Amino acid sequence: MPHTHYTTLISAANLKERLDAAPGSVLIFDCRFDLADPASGEAAYAAGHLPGARYLHLDRDLSGTKSGGNGRHPLPDRAKLVDTLAANGLNEGQQVVAYDAQGGAFAARLWWLLRWLGHDSVALLDGGLQAWEAAGLPLTKDAAPAAQGTFKAGAPLQSTVDAQALLRNLAQREQLVIDARSPDRYRGENETIDPVSGHIPGALNRFFKDNLGADGRFKSAHTLREDFAALLAGTAPDHVVLQCGSGVTACHNALAMEVAGLHGATLYPGSWSEWCADASRPVATGPNP
Repeated sequence: MPHTHYTTLISAANLKERLDAAPGSVLIFDCRFDLADPASGEAAYAAGHLPGARYLHLDRDLSGTKSGGNGRHPLPDRAKLVDTLAANGLNEGQQVVAYDAQGGAFAARLWWLLRWLGHDSVALLDGGLQAWEAAGLPLTKDAAPAAQGTFKAGAPLQSTVDAQALLRNLAQREQLVIDARSPDRYRGENETIDPVSGHIPGALNRFFKDNLGADGRFKSAHTLREDFAALLAGTAPDHVVLQCGSGVTACHNALAMEVAGLHGATLYPGSWSEWCADASRPVATGPNP
C-alpha cells in the first residue's frame, strides 16, 4: 500500500503511524536552535530527541558563509547542502519530517531548503517536539545509525529574489514584501539583533507566530487563507516576497501560505540583515501602513 505523501504538515499521530508501518521510509531531522545560544539546540538533541532523528544546525548545516554583506544566515551552497543531506541518509523521494521546539521557526527553514533543492516530500511536525511529547510518545538519547543516501538536487520548487530586485521594486511596487519579524522590530523598536532598526520601505508585517494557534500548531488552512488574503488585498501569491531578519522565519510564512493554498511566493534570503548592511538602502519605521 503506497504511503501518504506529506508536503506541508504532519501530525504527531500520523508520524507515529508512519514510523510503525514503515520506519525506514521516513527521515527525521531535529532543527532546534536558539539565536542567543547557538549550541543549545544540539545540547537539547543530545538530551532527548525523536527516535531515529538526526540533528541539523542552523549556522553550520542550513546556512552558508557570511561575507558581512549577505545577511546573518545566507543560503547554503546547493551542492554542499545536498552532500550534507545525503550523508545523513536522505534518499531521492524519501519522506522527510522536520521539527524543532520553537513553533517551527527553524524547522521551516529546512522545509523551504528541501523544496529549493527540488524535494517536495518534506513536512513539518505540527506542534513540534511539544506535540510529540503531549501525545505520550517517546524520546531517545540514542544516536541515529550512520547511513549514506542517494539524494540529488532537482529543479527548484521555491524561488528567490535579491536586494537589487527589491530596490527596483521600491519604484515599481510590482511585488508585495511581507516581513515575518515581530511587530516591534518591524516598526523599528527594540532591535537587539541587527545594527539598524526598521524595515524595507513598503513591506507589510506578518509575524510568523501569528500562523500558530494557542496550542502551538498551525492554524487551519481556511484561517490562514483568510489572514493572508486580508494582507495581500488582491495581490497574487506569486507576486509576494517573503523576508524576515535573516531569511529563516520568512520560511514559516512560506509554509503557512502553502498550507493556505496560496502558492508561488518567493524568498528574499538576505532579508533585513543583508538589506541594512548597505547604508545606501532606504529604511522605513512605524506600523503597517
